[in-house]
Amino acid sequence: MARRRRLMKRIIFATGNEGKMREIRRIMEDLDVEIFSLKEAGIQADIVEDGSSFEENAVIKAKTVCELTNEVVLADDSGLEIDYLNGEPGIYSARYMGEDTSYRIKNQNLIDRLAGVPQEKRTARFVCAVAAAYPDGTVKTARGTMEGIIGYEERGENGFGYDPIFFLPEYGCSSAELSMEEKNKISHRGKALEAIKEVLL
Repeated sequence: MARRRRLMKRIIFATGNEGKMREIRRIMEDLDVEIFSLKEAGIQADIVEDGSSFEENAVIKAKTVCELTNEVVLADDSGLEIDYLNGEPGIYSARYMGEDTSYRIKNQNLIDRLAGVPQEKRTARFVCAVAAAYPDGTVKTARGTMEGIIGYEERGENGFGYDPIFFLPEYGCSSAELSMEEKNKISHRGKALEAIKEVLL
């Protein structure tokens, strides 16, 4: 493990999402490594995420980029599971209603689909699976979740994606109303990245 830590000065995170990269860098700033997005690393990869779980999709992304670069690669797959909608949008969260559809439209659609549903049945969770792929073929995964309910309107400007409609009753606000520091302590991605850091260390 010590040898891996000395040699690993750079990690590629297989994403092009700038909002996600800001969160990732903040959560992993205590590691003595530089973290590059696909764009920053100059990588163009057409990755087909055809797994049947968050873990499978994260592994697909991490392994694909690892094989292209021969470097340590992290990838995540995350999404929103709404219990009343049988877990939708789930692993299709990013592609829900089409990848080019704005999240304002996606969020409003989900609110509309829950019209008249009482608060106790609006339970949902964010799920994040992170995979670490190494050039020697080793792959590790970790998962984190954040429980909440679907709100009745968008609230907050700090998050991205489904954050504005994901309400946290114990905090009295949406995920998008938390500061980045608060969110990273309790978020699905924060929990999964903290777990994967134990592997990287």
